[in-house]
Amino acid sequence: MARHYQLDPTSAGPATDFAAELNEQQLAAVTAAPGPSLVIAGAGSGKTRTLTYRVAWLLEQGTAPRNILLLTFTNKAAREMLERVGALSQSAAEGIWGGTFHSIGNRILRRNAERIGFRQGFTIMDREDQEEMIESIVAREGLRTNDRRFPKGEVLADIFSYSINTGAPISQVVATKYRYFMPLIAQIERVQVAYEGRKREANSLDFDDLLSKTLELLQMCEDVAAQYQQQFQHILVDEYQDTNRIQAELVDWLGRKHGNIMVVGDDAQSIYSWRGANFANILDFPKRYPTAQVFKIETNYRSVPEVLNVANASILGNERQFPKNLAPVRTSYPMRPALVPLSTNNQQATFLAQRILELHEEGVRLNEIAVLYRAHFHSMEVQLEFTRRGIPFSITSGLRFFEQAHVKDVSAFLKFATNPRDEVAFKRMVKLLPGVGAKSAESIWSQTSDVLDGGTEFGRLHGLKVPSKSAKNWEQLVHTLAELAPDGSILAPSTMIDSVLFAVYDDYMKSKFANYEARREDLNTLAGFARQFESTEEFLSQLALLGAVETTDALAVESESEKVTLSTIHQAKGLEWKVVFLIWLTEGMFPSSRSAETDEGIEEERRLFYVGVTRCCDELYLTYPDLRLNAGYGEALQRPSRFLTEIPEELVEGWEVSASRQKEPTSDDEPF
Repeated sequence: MARHYQLDPTSAGPATDFAAELNEQQLAAVTAAPGPSLVIAGAGSGKTRTLTYRVAWLLEQGTAPRNILLLTFTNKAAREMLERVGALSQSAAEGIWGGTFHSIGNRILRRNAERIGFRQGFTIMDREDQEEMIESIVAREGLRTNDRRFPKGEVLADIFSYSINTGAPISQVVATKYRYFMPLIAQIERVQVAYEGRKREANSLDFDDLLSKTLELLQMCEDVAAQYQQQFQHILVDEYQDTNRIQAELVDWLGRKHGNIMVVGDDAQSIYSWRGANFANILDFPKRYPTAQVFKIETNYRSVPEVLNVANASILGNERQFPKNLAPVRTSYPMRPALVPLSTNNQQATFLAQRILELHEEGVRLNEIAVLYRAHFHSMEVQLEFTRRGIPFSITSGLRFFEQAHVKDVSAFLKFATNPRDEVAFKRMVKLLPGVGAKSAESIWSQTSDVLDGGTEFGRLHGLKVPSKSAKNWEQLVHTLAELAPDGSILAPSTMIDSVLFAVYDDYMKSKFANYEARREDLNTLAGFARQFESTEEFLSQLALLGAVETTDALAVESESEKVTLSTIHQAKGLEWKVVFLIWLTEGMFPSSRSAETDEGIEEERRLFYVGVTRCCDELYLTYPDLRLNAGYGEALQRPSRFLTEIPEELVEGWEVSASRQKEPTSDDEPF
């Protein structure tokens, strides 16, 4: 018989001195008694540290690792937290169930798939696989033949996902997010039913199924639910304010037996309703769990007091919130946040570039500076100005403006209209038509080049041999090209862009892209930029040159990673910089005009502004233009954002920016 030997739990290392390593608020949450707990952790307050130490505390109290479930929103966050727990508790952390909601769902389903009609070894489809399956269903049903504007796979996948994660029926999702597809609701619902059936036939799940099917399993199979409810004695959830309906229900189901659920988050940073997050989950947690303890962690380690004063004031306008007041650890900074009105959007970009160059000369590294904005198209003038000035920048909110697919698509029309020998532009343009791939594009190009022979008599292209699916669209495209170059003369570039949008591309975007409205704003901005040019050739030359310029050699930077960050605030959540520029703070831009239609929308926009402010460690610049030049519809007066008017004047420093300096400043002069 083998000798039995038991490891002493104390061999994992000395006990952690929690009182010495945590502040009073963190310690209260970490050492909370069993039962439901809500931890409201303000920006920069050490939320991750609190969660990590809570897990370590549970281990030291004798909880077995397999009885702890730690749910996060990214694999990176789960990995980092478990590594830190391991460092605190050494080998005692092995066996914790930690990961994203989707990874935990997958782990449960792998053991129980047959209980809900799937077989072991099921495949997880990525977004591309999902869209391809949906497209095959649309083709089989003949829907795109009947209506050329029937949504593409990307849009349908987005509609299905939002419906599943929010519990809203397809009809409601279409009515609120895709109103232009309301006549197609019945067909879209038909595709969803067929899609669910096809997934079962293929023994495949998409990412939403990893949540919805796990919840279905727990609700349908009492024995399976009881097994996991017994196992998970303690459940901890990170970023709870970002959970959707299904995720919150999963937590409730898994925690039903022991009730030891600790959710951590910040209601003031709930900014993802557009992708299905339910703000009510965190707000109503004490209602769902009347015995829940509520802990507030308000000590901020990130920002100087002057920035926190603005942050605290900015969120006061929200009625639906857990009141909190971020308190600084850091000492006072010599400069209050700057409120900087500019005369135009172009001057706003000029100010950013000049001020960043000055900061760099003063010793601030470029990668310690961020320009944050509400929507990606807000960054166009900034990208242009930084490129002209040779300021290196990286974009976390997407591609550089002129590298985006929809910008390049529209540009292709202009390129071909001005140069009918441009084969690349032509093929990009015709591949937008249904049924046209690389082979068909080559055939159509061969015919087109023969007919035109470099000329601009585009009307001669009517009647070319094209795939039957694209025949009607081809005729419209030819008509549009003829409008762009009437009698061989080329229209102004902004007029050409408007024509392409109206005649062809707007409908294409609605059916092709889930984020149609954002892309349309980009193209409105492009049309506005084009108003600066009388010649389309000059406009296209500028696009090419701006796309080709490398900015990393223009400044003496220490490494290629030293670049200014350009980002939407949504993408910037969780990050921080020494210097932050919050730009385009005008009504209609921030808050966005659509969000301003409801009280709930305004409150989420205010939370978004709060998130932007709390990304800043030292210097904060709040900027807005009084006049929007070259808007897609002409010039437009701008009103300062209501979020600026809600900040007491004494908390900010007003700057007056002049167009040019009358003299070189002396050491006694103010910079502006």
